[in-house]
Amino acid sequence: MITVWGRATSSNVQIVMWALAELKLACKRIDVGGSFGGTDTPEYIRMNPNRLVPTIQDGDLTLWESAAIVRYLGARYGDEQFWPQDPAKRAPIDKWAEWSKTSLAPTLLAGIFPQTVLLPQDKRDPKALAAAVERIGRLAPMLDARLAESPYLGGDRLAFGDVIVGTLLYRYFTLPFARVETPNLRAYYDRLAERPAYREHAMVSYESLRPK
Repeated sequence: MITVWGRATSSNVQIVMWALAELKLACKRIDVGGSFGGTDTPEYIRMNPNRLVPTIQDGDLTLWESAAIVRYLGARYGDEQFWPQDPAKRAPIDKWAEWSKTSLAPTLLAGIFPQTVLLPQDKRDPKALAAAVERIGRLAPMLDARLAESPYLGGDRLAFGDVIVGTLLYRYFTLPFARVETPNLRAYYDRLAERPAYREHAMVSYESLRPK
């Protein structure tokens, strides 16, 4: 059985847990990180010197970094649709996964999320929020245009890149900020929300992350 270290409210842990569920892989998750602590223990540092979550153990393999974990799971356990064997078919999906990690996720999770959830009201910066909202207003239409071509990033069925991209959309569509019109992106999110694994592992309340 695969072991996952990481808290359920971590968006990166959610990526891994959703992928495992879609691939129907049994796992055990151990709460680590955030209010649970545990990432600075000698035992954890030996597994993950970066001291972040998630980390997984699959047999003799220990692996960290959520996107790397999803790629590993796809390559080892996924079918042709989830993880295309042809690099020419896989690369366009991976492009959006990388874009999500380098563009969409930082803007949402380091820009908008702190200013609407993580920080106390007196520590929030309206200018920082406005800048992040403006940037995500330019990013979201890019994904919307791609999703006009097919229901998922790999075609008609869910692929590994959808997991990396789609996990962010619960927060994107529920955080209180002004979103640009993206009908294809909204329809994509609605499709994901019909999936039991998405509802269980990605649509996780973030209310516990608000300052006490």
